[in-house]
Amino acid sequence: MQKKNQLENELDQVKKLENAKLNMEEWVELAEEEDNLEVLSLAEEQINSFKKILEDFELRTLLSLEQDKNNAILEIHPGAGGTEAQDWAEMLLRMYKRWAENKGYRVKELDILAGDEAGIKSATILVEGLYAYGLLKGERGIHRLIRISPFDASGRRHTSFASVDVYPEANKNIKINIKEEDIRIDVFRAGGPGGQSVNKTSSAVRITHIPTGIVVQCQNEKSQFRNKEIAFKILEARLYEREIRKLEEEKQKQYSQKSAIAWGSQIRTYTLQPYRLVKDHRTNTEETNVDRVLDGELDKFIRNYLLYLHEQKRK
Repeated sequence: MQKKNQLENELDQVKKLENAKLNMEEWVELAEEEDNLEVLSLAEEQINSFKKILEDFELRTLLSLEQDKNNAILEIHPGAGGTEAQDWAEMLLRMYKRWAENKGYRVKELDILAGDEAGIKSATILVEGLYAYGLLKGERGIHRLIRISPFDASGRRHTSFASVDVYPEANKNIKINIKEEDIRIDVFRAGGPGGQSVNKTSSAVRITHIPTGIVVQCQNEKSQFRNKEIAFKILEARLYEREIRKLEEEKQKQYSQKSAIAWGSQIRTYTLQPYRLVKDHRTNTEETNVDRVLDGELDKFIRNYLLYLHEQKRK
């Protein structure tokens, strides 16, 4: 049924592209026959609409890996810098939520740990929709923000960092076997801003996968059972991604873009002061409308990164 739904979705995209092309051709033909500014304007709208649908269709042709069609689990962690970095992490969370909503994807908050004063200490969300992982996988890395800090009374410029990790939600094609003896489960009281927001019972769950050292946790739900269930889902996704990487490495050596994710190797910089610019350091893609990017307009960066990946594979 899942495969059937995917094929139906792809057929719908082809029909949508064909209809947009026919509409564009009809309006262009009408504009050639009539010397009318309103008709010309409507023809231009149809051309732009067709171009957008064509670009979306092209993106899907670049997503050829099996896991590209999967849902995506996205994690955000602030770097050093306390409240300043935690606020930046929350800005990124908002940006990805807006992007997902614009795409018609569904977002589930799996685990959100609020900051002490503002922002978040960590966030894990599930983005559900066809090709969610394929489109988001290029967001993995360090994101840097340069701005006048709203938390600095002196009005000084600050640089903040946050890391983003993206994993495909596990499917049944690769069997993930988590042995009971390979994990350690700890329960603790959920944290929060204080007062009634903090659970009085030990409902939060942390799972450590001993062979790999992967640690996941969940404390969003009031039920320890639900938190454990979600934590296992995140662990399964991370182990699934490790298996995918192993399979890819067997086929070919790591591409040049797979540099280590470490502080100082940021993939993108968002500058709000002294000028306004978002720049992707892998593709040199730039956008001066920073507000639009932070509101979820990421398609230009995603598209250029996928084209960059495509070129790397051909070398």
